[in-house]
Amino acid sequence: MKKPELLAPAGNLEKLKIALTYGADAVFLGGKAYGLRAFSDNFTDDDVREAVAYAHALGRRVYVTVNIIPHNEDLVGLPEYIRFLSEAGVDALIVSDPGIFSVARSVAPKLPLHISTQANNTNWASAQFWQSQGAKRIVLARELSLSEIRGIREKTQVELEAFVHGAMCISYSGRCLLSNYLTGRDANRGECAQACRWKYSVVEETRPGQYFPVLEDERGAYVFNSRDLCMLPHIGDLIAAGLDSFKIEGRMKSVHYVATVVKVYREAIDTYFADPSDFVARPEWLTELAKISHRAYTTGFAFAKTTEADQIYGDRTYHQTHDFVGLVHSYDPVSKTAIVEQRNNMKTGEEIEIMQPGQSNFQQIITRMTDVEGNEISVAPHAQQLVRMDVQQPVAPFSMLRRQVSP
Repeated sequence: MKKPELLAPAGNLEKLKIALTYGADAVFLGGKAYGLRAFSDNFTDDDVREAVAYAHALGRRVYVTVNIIPHNEDLVGLPEYIRFLSEAGVDALIVSDPGIFSVARSVAPKLPLHISTQANNTNWASAQFWQSQGAKRIVLARELSLSEIRGIREKTQVELEAFVHGAMCISYSGRCLLSNYLTGRDANRGECAQACRWKYSVVEETRPGQYFPVLEDERGAYVFNSRDLCMLPHIGDLIAAGLDSFKIEGRMKSVHYVATVVKVYREAIDTYFADPSDFVARPEWLTELAKISHRAYTTGFAFAKTTEADQIYGDRTYHQTHDFVGLVHSYDPVSKTAIVEQRNNMKTGEEIEIMQPGQSNFQQIITRMTDVEGNEISVAPHAQQLVRMDVQQPVAPFSMLRRQVSP
């Protein structure tokens, strides 16, 4: 039984470093072009080089998305970009279009290629096709059950990857036309406007200006609003299905989101392999996943076709029990203080929780803070302000301070 790779999103260099620090085996990222997250920070060429060097020094892997559905003009400069990625040492490209696949095969024949979920692989015949073309891995469509994944596994030798956590898309494996239709921003070329998250009401053509909610919610109806995927309690089922990689969605999510989800799934996978026969999802893991911004969770298509229970019709609200307020830069064992970068207003007297990579969380009161010049302060109101703070125990870089949200 092979331990699956834990694959995390990296919207920028900071998220990449945090994902790896909290236990990801690999990260996926996009450059400034050819990926499907045009509004993420994304990576310059220099960023890509730094990302690869950082990950490889830890024995981890970097995959780069080149998975747009291209028009002719999108192919200009593509060969040069793929050559650059190959020379930079990335571990694989994630592609969906046969043309891009062909160009990559021609200009960088030794560079492994992963077939994106955008290619809509839902059956063993299409998986066999890509395997015969030399693809190393297939990122399966989100619309597959575990039974269907097992069927694909039985008939192929190619690596299989599937999403296990994060936002679900209303369109088939992310191939959205809604954004393009309503805003002119082509989701299939990286410019999704997230129109499926907007608030909608019904207007009858002879009654302009009168808006009728589709359901009873007076604020409108969120007819495209899916719950978020969470397969944490079903780690054993995912492994039994034959998956080689567990993918976490979220290149545009916060560093707090990435750290929390990666840490939880890292602990769950390692716990399962320590004793598969006795594995049960710990309540504290599910509590952790409630602390980040999320919609209500679902298992998606894993066990049955989705129903209205997997959609959210009453609101578009994200839920979370904690706010992210600070990121640890360093710790001084002599003074027992930490340099913390403020990410949300925080003040002395508040109770905070500190989450650390590979260690248990702990709680404490903020008893004393100074600015970097040593002046005592009672509040850190400025965005990304650096403060020195007393801490009750040693803390590692990239530890995160968070505060419980008032009910």
